[in-house]
Amino acid sequence: MTNDKPISRRTALRGAALMGAGAAFGAAIPSARLGAEPAKADVLAVIGDRWHSFDYLRTAFTRTLVKEGGASVAFMPAPSDFDAAALVGHKILLMLCDGLAFPGGYTTTYPFMEPDKVKIVSDPPVEGLDETAANWLTAGQGKAIRKFVEAGGSAWFFHNANYISGGNADFRHVEGALFTGHTGFRPYKMKIVAPDHPITRGVKDFVVTEEQHYLIYDKDPETALVRSVNEEGQTYKTAKYGDQGATCEACWAYDLGKGRVCYMAPGHTIPSLWNPEYVKLQKNALRWLLRKS
Repeated sequence: MTNDKPISRRTALRGAALMGAGAAFGAAIPSARLGAEPAKADVLAVIGDRWHSFDYLRTAFTRTLVKEGGASVAFMPAPSDFDAAALVGHKILLMLCDGLAFPGGYTTTYPFMEPDKVKIVSDPPVEGLDETAANWLTAGQGKAIRKFVEAGGSAWFFHNANYISGGNADFRHVEGALFTGHTGFRPYKMKIVAPDHPITRGVKDFVVTEEQHYLIYDKDPETALVRSVNEEGQTYKTAKYGDQGATCEACWAYDLGKGRVCYMAPGHTIPSLWNPEYVKLQKNALRWLLRKS
């Protein structure tokens, strides 16, 4: 069937722009009549913060989820764009961000440039920097995430998204854990403890080098799929939570209402995210969250 209706120059340009934007951000645009609204991507990825750049995360997930996983992904770098309306039409909400904003600015982004290691000089001096962190994820946004999942959507949290749980009850209910802290960079093994789950099936133990995250897991222990293990026996201690040992839950998955939830701890570097066994884990999780396995 052909469409003989003339297409205005504005409509044609708009359609071309939409297809170009889709290619740039990994969101596959289905073939459709020019001027029609594009289909929503499978995954809405809210990624990036002060210490985890949007660029490396987009690069990493574009390979694993888009090019190799076959999903369409809309990447959202601006927390201010995230609200309940943004979730409509997507199947998965993916988050790798700590939920913190610094409206007063900050001195540097990278640890090796912190003022105690490299003297920061500005002439004339910069006035008014207030490096106080503020939570950008509101109570209303937490409720929107919970409603999205309980109504049948899927939530996929990575790495430092568990920072958010301490200040947002609905987010914690969905994600399923309370973050307690992390080590410095050190190798740790991702040890499969539930090999028969669709997410871990065919995945072998693997090692990454980055922060080992610690938390208090709220859900059924049987839903934990992978544990992080420091094989040298190095533990993690805090004044508030004491000695939490050398191992912690590092990947889990469960149903919540009509929806599904998955968490994966590694995510600070591309070498972690592109570890071949971790790529298998991510692809399996993508299929499970999309209800294809």
